[in-house]
Amino acid sequence: MKAKLLILLFLMTGQLLWGQASPAETKSLTFEEALGLSLQNNHLIKQYNHKSLQLGEEVKAAKGLHLPRLSLSASYVYMSDNIELDLTPVRDAISPLYSALGHYGKFGGVPNPDPKTNTVMPYLPDDVSTTVIRGKMLEGLDAVNNGEWIQTIQEKQFGMVNAGFVIPIYTGGKINAANKAAKIKFEASELETIQKSYELSCELVERYFGLIMANQAVKVRQTVKEGMLKHFEDAQKLAKEGMIAQVEVLNAKVYFADADRELKKSERQVEIVNEGVLNTVAETGNPKINPLSELFFVENIEPLDFFKQKALVNSPLLAQVNKKKELAQEGIKVEQSAFLPTIAASGTYDLVNKDLSPYLPDYMVGVGLQWSLFDGQARNRKLKAAKFQAMEVDDYYAKAESDIHSAINKYYQELHMYMEQITELDAAMEFTAEYSRAREKAFSEGIATATQVSDANLAVAKAKIERLQAIYAWDVALSKLLYYSGLSDKFVSYMNNPDAKKGKF
Repeated sequence: MKAKLLILLFLMTGQLLWGQASPAETKSLTFEEALGLSLQNNHLIKQYNHKSLQLGEEVKAAKGLHLPRLSLSASYVYMSDNIELDLTPVRDAISPLYSALGHYGKFGGVPNPDPKTNTVMPYLPDDVSTTVIRGKMLEGLDAVNNGEWIQTIQEKQFGMVNAGFVIPIYTGGKINAANKAAKIKFEASELETIQKSYELSCELVERYFGLIMANQAVKVRQTVKEGMLKHFEDAQKLAKEGMIAQVEVLNAKVYFADADRELKKSERQVEIVNEGVLNTVAETGNPKINPLSELFFVENIEPLDFFKQKALVNSPLLAQVNKKKELAQEGIKVEQSAFLPTIAASGTYDLVNKDLSPYLPDYMVGVGLQWSLFDGQARNRKLKAAKFQAMEVDDYYAKAESDIHSAINKYYQELHMYMEQITELDAAMEFTAEYSRAREKAFSEGIATATQVSDANLAVAKAKIERLQAIYAWDVALSKLLYYSGLSDKFVSYMNNPDAKKGKF
């Protein structure tokens, strides 16, 4: 009786303490809702979404390589000296000629400039012609001697603002390859985002359905504890009436304590798994998740070849390797383009200047060609390296395809293995339940021991929990199978299949 009172006092104290604790917020979620939250809030998915956005902008940037490049440049220059052109040798060469003709030259046949007399005398006399021409020559000599024969071409300080353009005409395929490579990288990033969302779906299946299993296990442990408490109380009554020995009461008490310990362990496990679900769905506030969906299994699924064929078409893992193959081919084209010339049109226009030489033109346009003829065999080596990289990716694809098929086969066989366990455990549950009832009846009649009754009750609990674990393992294996087949988005349709059987007790 004292032991019974102590147990009741312990239970009442625990209930009081539990009642004083502030209840945690509960958030009820179906698997579909939890998956939606994960894809919306999970930081890893956001990271890969941002990466896709980044590469999308790089695709647009690569398209701009086809367009002209316009630039604006400004500069101010200070030189040590002005740039000058010395023409004094020209002056020294022509001034003697002017001097000689101005003093000693004899000329004739100069037209008469007077309109009144030029009809009678169209040409001036020789002496007058000589005087006129000599005078002009001497005037020219003065002009030559007094002229500035040192010209400043450019002041030592000047500034200018120019507009310029460059238009690629032919690049040997470099621009096209750069555009294709940027597009391939963007498409690969989208596939990587899909892959990460599939991985997140698998992670959520493990944690969400793990929480369902943990909650179900708590219910089983709670039932075991209640059964052990009732058995302990019955043992006390039978011992008081002298129908069983006191040692049977002690055995019942030990089994009750074990049941209580296992229940607490299961409750702690719920807290741990709940935290994992919160992490996956990126939920803040640490609420208690109440999973509304149930464990399930489908007895008949598609054949193994169905999933292998789907993997070849839908697997984001294989698709990413294909993108690597495409990128390697573009790398070969880039290295091949290094053997070809680059042709571009360019030009500049003088917008505004200060003290710039007036001899310089306002604008210049032209076409240029650049062609590397020898670079120490670097281009050949790079081209060979690019081809080896393409061969490496081919081997990587073959290995990835083999690994994926092996994984599909593994998880497909696991599905059937767990299905067999579920079927066997269904039969075991019926047997252990009947066995437990028989032991309870025998104990009440005094022909069975407390240990036998407790063992029978534990066998029932063990069969239930093992069945829960088998169904949970089936769900996880299904998520892995769909992941490697590229069908993770079909998990919910399997869960909602009308033929799906639930794993709730």
